[in-house]
Amino acid sequence: MTATATATATATVSGPSAVSADAPAATGSWSPGSWRTRTAAQQPDWPDPEALARVESTLAFQPPLVLPDEIMGLRGALAGVAAGEGFLLQAGDCAERFASCTEDGIRSKLRVILQVAVVLTYGSGLPVVKVGRIAGQFGKPRSRPTETVGGEELPVYRGDIVNAPEFTAEARRPDADRLLRGYQHSSAALNVLRALTLGGYADLGQAHAWNQEFVRRSAAGQRYESAADDISRALRFMTACGVDPRALSALQRIQLYTSHEALLPPYEEALTRYDERRRTWFGTSAHMLWIGDRTRDPDGAHVELLSGLGNPVGVKVGPGTTPQGLRALCERLDPDREPGRLVLITRLGAGRSADLLPPLLRAVRSAGHLPVWACDPMHGNTFVSDSGYKTRRLSDVTAEVAEFFAVHREEGTHPGGIHLELTGDDVTECLGGDLEEILDGQLGTRYETACDPRLNAVQSLELAFRVGDLLRSQHSV
Repeated sequence: MTATATATATATVSGPSAVSADAPAATGSWSPGSWRTRTAAQQPDWPDPEALARVESTLAFQPPLVLPDEIMGLRGALAGVAAGEGFLLQAGDCAERFASCTEDGIRSKLRVILQVAVVLTYGSGLPVVKVGRIAGQFGKPRSRPTETVGGEELPVYRGDIVNAPEFTAEARRPDADRLLRGYQHSSAALNVLRALTLGGYADLGQAHAWNQEFVRRSAAGQRYESAADDISRALRFMTACGVDPRALSALQRIQLYTSHEALLPPYEEALTRYDERRRTWFGTSAHMLWIGDRTRDPDGAHVELLSGLGNPVGVKVGPGTTPQGLRALCERLDPDREPGRLVLITRLGAGRSADLLPPLLRAVRSAGHLPVWACDPMHGNTFVSDSGYKTRRLSDVTAEVAEFFAVHREEGTHPGGIHLELTGDDVTECLGGDLEEILDGQLGTRYETACDPRLNAVQSLELAFRVGDLLRSQHSV
């Protein structure tokens, strides 16, 4: 199946360009609005084009959510990862809800990201580039444009930035004003994230405090406590040697970058800005944008839009991706072969990487590209359980990560990162775990996701220790 085979609609030209009329195009044929001449997959059927145009115009004059200097900082960090000198952790919610954009909700997600990052750094000795699926991941691609319940057919829920999950005609009607609400909630979330990451919450001295009680009592939580003890001893040793850890900003604060799937071109175009100093266009809705497995058509609207932006660009690489198709995508998105530009996120499914991944690695390498290769072990391992819940087995997730590392070891390439859907909450959405294994009959206890199942905090830590062990083994060879 091609990337545009499901829920495909042809984009219509509506609304003004999101940038000033005197700003030049990035390339000869590209402009922020050139995607409108292409087929855009996975688009809502907006019922009021005039309302959409009005919202686009409003967004075009809003301040950017992120700045070019921050975006280029991420590109530099990813160039180091591509060279084998770091590791990418991209993690967060499956589909953010507007209602979860509270201080407590954001703190909970940040807490587990910090814990996983510390475990990866502790286990591997490599710097970890932290990119959240946060402050903008409000939209979701879907396998069908509609769903039927009790004989009634309605548009499918596409995330809070498009419609609401309740199964009513009013709730499922795409509402362009939700794009504005998405911008507003992203801005609020970024404000909280910046306050937390720069204001002391991310201080390594707080490593013990990040461990919640329900996590601490698990085997993974106890192993984390041991790692936090080691970190505390190291900080005390530095103090005893006359080095004040409080004076080292790298130990007091972190840089958390944001990312989301660039699913809605009208929204992304409206937040595209031209940077005079760099003479480059940037998407300012997030530091990194990615293209999904369903929207990666090299001739499609999503690839066209992101091909002209200066941001790091991710591409989901599913089992239907051919080596030739992936080379074509790399050529469209990274024609200058710039390290830090491309993140190729494989989502192949447990048991399939040994066959599918090597020809993809070779095709990209032979074409001269140097991307970050990351593993998304979540989306290729989703199924509906006997109890009727969409879920994933932690054992399958772990198996795909191990296969990813094994293939890279055999090919002599760097396994550059992982891409996870997780939450800091004590949910029961994925099967498995250590001493507190989640069984099929328990999924309904705290199944809270808006779309796909997420690892809870304990499962996330368990996986992080496994990845840390794999990284240490990889770099000791």
